[in-house]
Amino acid sequence: MLVLDENQTRAALPWEPLIAAIETMFTAECVTPVRHHHEVEVPGEAAATMLLMPAWVPGEHMGVKILNLFPDNHRRALPTIIGRYLLSSARTGEMLAMVEGGELTARRTAATSALASRYLSRPGAEHMLMVGAGRLALNLMQAHACVRPLKRFTVWARNADKAQACAAEARAARLSAVATADLAAAAGDADIISCATLSSEPLIRGTRLKPGTHLDLVGAFKPDTRESDDACIERSSVFVDTRAGALKEGGDIVQPIRIGLLKEAGVLAELAELVSGQPAGRANESEITLFKSVGAALEDLAGAVLACRQSKAGATG
Repeated sequence: MLVLDENQTRAALPWEPLIAAIETMFTAECVTPVRHHHEVEVPGEAAATMLLMPAWVPGEHMGVKILNLFPDNHRRALPTIIGRYLLSSARTGEMLAMVEGGELTARRTAATSALASRYLSRPGAEHMLMVGAGRLALNLMQAHACVRPLKRFTVWARNADKAQACAAEARAARLSAVATADLAAAAGDADIISCATLSSEPLIRGTRLKPGTHLDLVGAFKPDTRESDDACIERSSVFVDTRAGALKEGGDIVQPIRIGLLKEAGVLAELAELVSGQPAGRANESEITLFKSVGAALEDLAGAVLACRQSKAGATG
């Protein structure tokens, strides 16, 4: 059985092939049962989350991701997300590969946001605001840069030192990035705003968004967490990765529905519909679009299959 560590997983998931693999999987006959989502008490610390995410394409591949999210792991200099993905044959049950789950999650999450951006952000978008400076931040900046002609990046985080470090990491990766302490001003200037935080309170104010902005919300994956306020919902055309996930777990969608601000029918499309052309996505240059992602097991399956294939091709090449 193939075993891929963090570095091997990263090398096996280049952005453009990964975005294409996820797009293809959204149109495939992939079965994705509702994931198990369990809160785990951690004495004296923020509660952890254990995720179990299965998916399969009949007769092809099947797999499950076991992911542990411990918000206070930074106190121990450990990653917030720790996990593994087990990929098997869906014809014989043979176990094919074990893929490092944290890196797989980071890259497939960013690639899914970039895929949505291809349909929802303005084609000429040049400025991206990255809200959050964790593991996802650089991944999101790099992935979005694959689908839009982004020329500059601004990074904001509650911890100014982490924002500066993230911007430096982006510059080392040849992205023109700076950190900012003024989130409101940066949000009002950005063409694309990507949020990857565990915030329980809105960070982005809809009144600050300029016409044509695309808002990409990939953090706040629990009903009681949120990165955008009600004004963002009121001003935006709303899209999600999957209705089954976002309408149940994503606080940015769940909370507005709960108070009657947004109806379920107000979610215009999920990603599978966008990639199939129904609807087409962004309607005009001035439209504000909002994409809420909570993660789908089919994205992990697409990434794991690609990683397995790329690694085997590299070994024989």
